[in-house]
Order: sequence, then structure tokens, then C-alpha cells
Amino acid sequence: MLKINKQEALDYHSQSPAGKIEVVPTKPVSTQLDLALAYSPGVAEPCLAIAANPDDVYKYTAKGNLVGVISNGTAVLGLGNIGPAASKPVMEGKGVLFKKFAGIDCFDIEIDATDPDEFIRIVKSLEPTFGGINLEDIKAPECFVIEKALREQMNIPLMHDDQHGTAIISSAALLNALEVVGKRIEDIRLVVSGAGAAAISCLRLYRELGLRHVIVFDKDGVINKQRTDLAELQMQFATDSPITTLAEAMRGADVFLGLSAANVLPAELLLLMADNPIVFALANPNPEIAYDVAMATRPDLIMATGRSDHPNQVNNVLGFPYIFRGALDVRATEINEAMKLAAVQALAELAKEPVPEMVNKAYGDNTLAFGRTYLIPKPLDPRLIITVSTAVAKAAIESGSARRVITDWFAYEDELRSRLGVNQKLMNRITSAAKANPKRVVFPEADNYKILKAAQILHDEGIARPVLLGNREKIDAIVRANSLDLEGCEIIDILKEDAKREEYAALLFEKRQRRGITLYEGRRLLRERNYYGSMMLETGEVDAFITGLTKDYGKSIVPSLQVIGVEDGVQRVAGMYIIQHKKGPYFFADTTVNIDPTAEEMVDIIGLTARAVRFFDAEPRIAVLSYSNFGSNAGELPSKARKATELAKQRYPDLILDGEMQANTALSPQLLREHYPFSELAEKGANTLIFPNVVSGNIAYKVLQEIGGAEVIGPVLMGMRKPVHILQLGATVRDIVNMTAIAVVDAQTYGRAL
Repeated sequence: MLKINKQEALDYHSQSPAGKIEVVPTKPVSTQLDLALAYSPGVAEPCLAIAANPDDVYKYTAKGNLVGVISNGTAVLGLGNIGPAASKPVMEGKGVLFKKFAGIDCFDIEIDATDPDEFIRIVKSLEPTFGGINLEDIKAPECFVIEKALREQMNIPLMHDDQHGTAIISSAALLNALEVVGKRIEDIRLVVSGAGAAAISCLRLYRELGLRHVIVFDKDGVINKQRTDLAELQMQFATDSPITTLAEAMRGADVFLGLSAANVLPAELLLLMADNPIVFALANPNPEIAYDVAMATRPDLIMATGRSDHPNQVNNVLGFPYIFRGALDVRATEINEAMKLAAVQALAELAKEPVPEMVNKAYGDNTLAFGRTYLIPKPLDPRLIITVSTAVAKAAIESGSARRVITDWFAYEDELRSRLGVNQKLMNRITSAAKANPKRVVFPEADNYKILKAAQILHDEGIARPVLLGNREKIDAIVRANSLDLEGCEIIDILKEDAKREEYAALLFEKRQRRGITLYEGRRLLRERNYYGSMMLETGEVDAFITGLTKDYGKSIVPSLQVIGVEDGVQRVAGMYIIQHKKGPYFFADTTVNIDPTAEEMVDIIGLTARAVRFFDAEPRIAVLSYSNFGSNAGELPSKARKATELAKQRYPDLILDGEMQANTALSPQLLREHYPFSELAEKGANTLIFPNVVSGNIAYKVLQEIGGAEVIGPVLMGMRKPVHILQLGATVRDIVNMTAIAVVDAQTYGRAL
């Protein structure tokens, strides 16, 4: 599992601004008129409109996209009853997941109340504020009482995710597992370890699906009708069977469901189960039985856990963001059983469909297909928001819970896509793909804290296997001073590698002897870490090379150009930045290499960029930029851009490409449709901008980086024969980690280079 350093976690949450969320205005507030409209006196108008028609609160406020994440901190993760204040980091985190996966805004509210009646009263009073309520981390049995009362008293969608999230996801997995082994849920015998909120909710939903035969255990033994210490909901699943031990229950059982504690299921009990047994060991972070032990004991076993490092992860993020998305979009009065069952069926059916290439790439697994090790979709599957949210919305309408009816479902799907740009998941997919097959990446600037910190993260997260070039004494001093842990990272002091330097010098001389480099010069150059690292890549001792943190771009790239060279058939390299914005990812090129390219050279850049954009699972929609729109202004630069566009269309006739045009025109489908409806970009606008020179591209991405509210990733170096990437001077640790993940995936796909 990923190692989390205590101080690193504290620093992550405490760095300015503290916490993980903030409130951002969605309307301009820069002029006196803006302020007057936003507050006094203009705000009176929507207030009066809502007073006259209460449903207009959805029209004039953020209520319709706002969920309250509410807890009293009595059952936090694996931490137990730590209180409301201590639960706040978790609730903020839940809000982040709502935003990231479904575009839903959240306020987290931590309530200092353990009495159910008081808690119910407080939450009920918040109904005017929120479009929905997500209850979180409330202990059983109070959580059952609280949720039941609030569902009866409130007219907005409400769900205790600890109960229903696990129930919905595991139900989808169970249905598919039973289909794989050819069994019916009505006929199976189920054994459950755990009788808390999640377990009881799972059983209630399984019963809706047809479950008949179940035996439940808690820490005090079997849940039977002789027990007097059980809540009413637990008693619904009490048995009158004479069985008293887990071993007795497991004999002939078809399914084991664990929602209890680590290592409570002995391996030998698996041998007692029926043919093709199903085990859902969902305790976190460690399951009721270790995955490897279980599979070794019963090769015919189908298994799911709550962990991401094993197949069939039962992860609540597959459900709650999309369930609330669908419920909010039809202004549902509740999240009812029909909506939950619709989510179950949507997830189960989605797992049977062909897996998109971007998902295969994200998880580094081209074998993903419905079956024993793929029962439910992966969390990074971009189809989830459309599949699950649409199913939930339809179920709300059909069951009478909806106050808003959707009639154009194609338009609704477009709305869902627009709510959540692909950018939200772009780096997640790249990082997941890197983790699936980490490569050796060499860093020649290893006597720098940022590189060493990034190396620790890359190693701990399994993204890459760092190779660090630098003075070991200096590196050790930085490690001690900053409490770093570089165990598992290879460190090479090249000045102590005489034989290897001599070998590399001979190779460099052989490669560049007709380009002015003598053997003596080669020996001198190989004392420089950029040359040494480049030669490691050239000889296959590492898989990728990253430099540039402490030197300007031109000086950093020269050694790799001399040693590695450009890809066959490529005339020049180019640089591209990824601009991650809430509207989606945008790609800027060339921003780093070609100072003032000719029209013909711009065509080469267009080809490289289009290929790179597809590498990131996006379809390039390319605009060639200028200060002119389709000949509206004369000048050398518009003429160059216009000629480049014409030549590029001839060379790449299948590309969505147009120009020359101004940047705002390229990015605005409305402007294009209104004034230039003939343009190939008029339907969706551009996502890929080709700048006429480095000056304009460099200025554009740096302005966006500093004041544009966008995250900038790059530069991605395109056209090299092997994976080489040059960091931005002074890059952050996060920049280094992102660029390394890209380099690893670049290395994985070597032969189809960027």
C-alpha cells in the first residue's frame, strides 16, 4: 500500500490556504454594477421572485447543485468516534470527490450533537440551503434512526453513503459475480461478517434483489432470534438456525460478505464453501482475508475487496457522485429504492460493455473484460457519469420522486459532459497507467530537494523507479535535513563511475565524431550529468530521462538532441503544454522549442501536436492562431498562419483544423457559429492552439498559469526518438511528478512516441 508520511499529510492539509476547499464566485464582481447586482440593491429581485414562487430558488441560486456533507464524527473511517471537529478533513475530502467526479458543489457541516433527535432537528433546518444531503460517518444504530426520520421529514434527496454506497456498488458486483458462476441470488446461501450500517444496508438491498438465505455474525457471535442486544434493523436478519460458529455457516455457503475487520476469515474455511465461491472481503484498509491467500486457497474463487491494488474494488466513488448528480438534476424529493436499484443495474450493465481504450491505458491492462476479475467498472471510467446519473434520473421520474422532468436525454448527456471536463481525470488516467507498469526514469539534477522529494513520491506511489544522478554526500545531507526517505531509489555519483564514463565517451565519440566531438571532448562531456543521463537512456539502462529544473530549456535539451536525436521521419522536435481548466483540457504548442517557425515548420508542429493530443485520449480540434480572423488583417504573421493552415490541411486531411484566427474566436463556438459558420471548429471550438512563434505561446501559458485559474502541465517534448522531457525552470514537486508520470507512459508506448 501507499506509504503516507505523517508530516507530509499534515503539510498537505495545512499549506495555505488551509483545508481542501474554497468558495469561488461564479459571476463577475469587479465593477460597482456587478456588486450592486450581486448584493444590494439588485439581490432583492431574485429574493422577491423566490418568495413568490419557492421553486425559483433553483433558478436563482446554487441550491440545485449544492450538497451538504454532514457528520457528527461518531464513526469516522477506521478512526471511530473522534468527534465533529476531527471529522472535518474527511468531510472536506468527500466534498472534493463530489466536485471531482460529478461537478457537484458541497458545504461540509460538522454537527456537535450525538442525540439523534437533536441531530435530526439541525439537519432538517438546513433544507432551504441544500439541493441534497449526504450523511457521513454516523455510528450505528443511531444512523438508521437518523436517516429514516430525515427521509420522512425532508423533501430533498438524502443518503447515508456509509450504508447505501457500499450496498449499491457491492450489489452490482454480486449480480455480475453470480452471473459469471451461473447462480441465482434467490438460491444462494450468504454468510456475513459484520452487522453495522454498511452490512445491514447491503442485506436490505440484496433482499430487494431476491436474496432469501443469510446468516449474519457480529463481534458477539451469530445474529439469531435469541439475542436481546440487537437493533430493530439487525433483528430483521436474525436466524433461527442452530448454527453458532462461522465454520458451521461457511459449510456449503455460496457467498461470504465481510464488512467487519481484518483477518477474521481463516483460509481453511474457504475450503468448506460451495463450488465457485464468491468472497467480498470489504474491510479497509485490510480485508477479512488477504487476497493472495484466498486465491491460493481456492483457485475457483471470485473475490472483491475495497482495495485498489486487487481486482474488483468495491469503491463508493462509483456511486454517490453520480447518484446525487442524477437526483439533483431532476430535483428529486428523495433517493428511493427505485433509484438505488437503477444505479445497481446501470453499474452491472456497464461492466459488460467493451472497456474504452482510455480506461485500459489508465490501468495498464488491455485484458479488462467482463468476468471473474472485472465485475464492476473502474473508478476512472468516463462513462460512469452518463450511465449512472441518467439511470438514476430516469428512475426518479418513473417513480414519481422527480419535480423536474427531462425529455431530451441526448441534451442531458451533453449537459453531464459539460459539467465535468475530461481534464478532471486526464492526469488520473496517466498516473494510473504509469503505476500499472512503472519504468526506470533518470534525474540528472538529484542534488536538489524538489527532485528528491518527487523521487520519494514517485517511488512510494509506484509511479516510477527513480534513478538519481548526483553527489551522494550532498544528497544524503538533503535527505537528513528534510526527513526524506529514498529507500528503493538508485543513486549514482557519476564522477565515481570511471569505467562507465569511458564506455559512454566512446559511444558518444562514435555517434558525434563527424559533428565536431573528439574522444577527449566526449570524456569531458560525460562528466556532465545531462550527457551521462542521456547516454543511460540511449543504451537502455533507463527508460526515460527528465531534466531542466535548474537550467534553461535550451541548455537542457542540447545533450539529449546530440545523444538521443529525433524520431525517424520527424524533422524537428516541439514543446506542448497541457492547460487543465474547468472547461476541459487545452493543448498549447509550440511553446518552448521553435522560436519563429516558418509555415512549413508549423505544419510539422501541427502533426506532432495532433499525435500528442491523441496520446492524452483527446480528439484534437486545432486552431492556428494569429491576430487576424480569416484574412481580416494583413501582415507577415497572419500570412504565415494562413499558409500553415492550408499546407496542414493538405498533409493531414482528416484533422479538425482551421485558421488563421484569433484566440478568443478559436475558443468560442458561439463566436464561430455567429460570424464564421463555415469553420470546421464552429461546432465545438478548438482544444488545441498552435501559436505562430514561441513568444506568443510562452506568454499565453504563463499568464494562464499565474492568473488564469488553470493548472499547467508540461512542457511535453514531442518528436524525440526516446522518452526525454525537459522541465520548466523552477518546476514544483507536483510538476515533476506529473511530468514523470507522462514520461513513464511515454516509455510504455515506446515506438508510438510523443
